[in-house]
Amino acid sequence: MPIRVGVIGAGIMGADHIRNLSTTIGGAEVTFVADLDADRAAAAAPPSARITTDPSELIHSSEVDAVVVASHDSTHAGLVLECFEAMTPVLCEKPLAPTLLESLDVVAADADMVAATGTSLLTLGFMRRFDPGYVALRQAVQGRVQGEPLMVHCISRNASAAPGATAESAITNSAIHELDIIPWLLGSPVTEVSWQAGKSTWNADGGLRDPAFMTLRTADGTLTTLELFLNAQYGYATRCEVVSERGTAALQDPAPLLFEQEGTKQEQVPADWRPRFADAYRLQLQAWISALAAGDKPALAGAQDGLNASLVAQAMIQSLHSDGAVTKVSYA
Repeated sequence: MPIRVGVIGAGIMGADHIRNLSTTIGGAEVTFVADLDADRAAAAAPPSARITTDPSELIHSSEVDAVVVASHDSTHAGLVLECFEAMTPVLCEKPLAPTLLESLDVVAADADMVAATGTSLLTLGFMRRFDPGYVALRQAVQGRVQGEPLMVHCISRNASAAPGATAESAITNSAIHELDIIPWLLGSPVTEVSWQAGKSTWNADGGLRDPAFMTLRTADGTLTTLELFLNAQYGYATRCEVVSERGTAALQDPAPLLFEQEGTKQEQVPADWRPRFADAYRLQLQAWISALAAGDKPALAGAQDGLNASLVAQAMIQSLHSDGAVTKVSYA
């Protein structure tokens, strides 16, 4: 029997999860879709699935074996806690929660669940851990193929920021990927961070400082730089280069469509992150579904990983509000 999945949130990310679970993921069936916009839920749901505007109805439905939370960041913690109450496994999109206090509440509830049942119900959607490029880069780094890593350089650019984006949400929603992937890549926790910004693009609205430049130092002494530019206009790009003692290793851009015409050569740049990380999302979902079907704990990111990223994000926000001062990350 397939794992019956309910998906909360039928926006860009939720619709993609529904499509993958319905067409490319073995052993899964989307049986329920919840979204505050009933028309959007109906448009994203497969014909046989029920729809609702009430996520609680989905979570407590007897027609759902597992839940994907792909709704607004502000809803994540509450929906995950409700899944715990229903004893329903949940894959929650990043971040675990937009605030540290909410993350701490979820981690405490997860610990109580593990103490009572011996297992965790929560999987966190840090999908870059499944991207073939990042996996190969991690293997090279941890195998010391080029000696000790010394520095890491990251770039993350989007065509345009989400409505209402702020300097703080840029950290908790966008930079959160690097805040998770860098300690995973290096096998060493982030111990201190700093945040800087120079001139901002005129496309940055409200409280957004864009682009921003961040640094992270891990316990092994490696320094990481991150340029985060949410309004780069030209499209989506993510890059990561590890500088080691005997060489460098870097992610390659996926092969884009190439045009040669009238004396010019042009490559198309994806408009958002979905083409770049399509494989990562599929691999992550398949690993989650396969583990649930086998009764195993998925080897994916969990509550503690989400909390660790939130702790680094909190330190980064503190640096933002302290004129870029180097700020220690406290895991106590």
